[in-house]
Amino acid sequence: MLQLRGHEYDLAESRRLHLTVAMDDPQQLSELLSQTRYKEVINSPSGWGVPETPLRCAASQGFLDCLKILLDNGAEVDSLDVKAQTPLFTAVSAGHLECVKELLQAGADPCGSAYNNCSPLLIAAHNRNDKILVELFKYGAEANVKSKRSDCALSIKTSTGPLYISAIYDRLHCFKTLLLYGADPDYNCTDPKLLQRIKHPRPVLEICLKHRVRVDYVKLLIDFGANIHLVDEDVIKLFVNGEAADLLMQERGHPRTLMSQCRLTIRSLLVRLRKIHLIDKLQIPQALINYLQYEP
Repeated sequence: MLQLRGHEYDLAESRRLHLTVAMDDPQQLSELLSQTRYKEVINSPSGWGVPETPLRCAASQGFLDCLKILLDNGAEVDSLDVKAQTPLFTAVSAGHLECVKELLQAGADPCGSAYNNCSPLLIAAHNRNDKILVELFKYGAEANVKSKRSDCALSIKTSTGPLYISAIYDRLHCFKTLLLYGADPDYNCTDPKLLQRIKHPRPVLEICLKHRVRVDYVKLLIDFGANIHLVDEDVIKLFVNGEAADLLMQERGHPRTLMSQCRLTIRSLLVRLRKIHLIDKLQIPQALINYLQYEP
């Protein structure tokens, strides 16, 4: 009888492990991983087309029970596929909230891979998934994430980001969630290194005007402390008949209230301390907590 050995033997075990996950059979998966020969190939890519690890398969398909079993048996939580995407990235892309939670609890990097120019946060913002955004922020995701590759075109770096994406694609809830968790309303206009390389950065307010997004976005940016003077007055005049442009011109003539200034100062301090997600834990009256979180 033909016996598989060495690499061929491992390949057969890897294929069976992958097929079991693809069929979402947690009972069979537990039985296989109780055997050393299967446990040794738990991080081996397999499957038709583009090979993937069992954990990536479970994450992308939303097979939570299989995902838990794989993690409990030592699956590498941040293993990369051929596109440098982690299992967390694929779970976020597919909108599998429970899998996202499980992966983050197991230590997955909320920022994804350094070799992938995109990130879980950008994908969640684009896909209108504010619940996943909140989970990513709980584990330290960066609200002002920029392009990771230094060789990317500067124009791309200065006109993309979570706030830009959620505004242009009309993801209002995600837009507000990003701001609540520390996204800079003056994104790209406060980075000293970037300002040395470009003369005229494009603030989010200007992007909102040019793409004629709903006035709600401009209101939120103003409430969260956007510098309304970063937008050139000539640009505003181009959209003089727009509701957003009218609001911007109106706000230019009115200073912020003291209460608003205090809220922005407190929130800015919490962002610098990376504690913005702990506002509701502050030992202050609930009415003040609500105000800091822009709640009624």
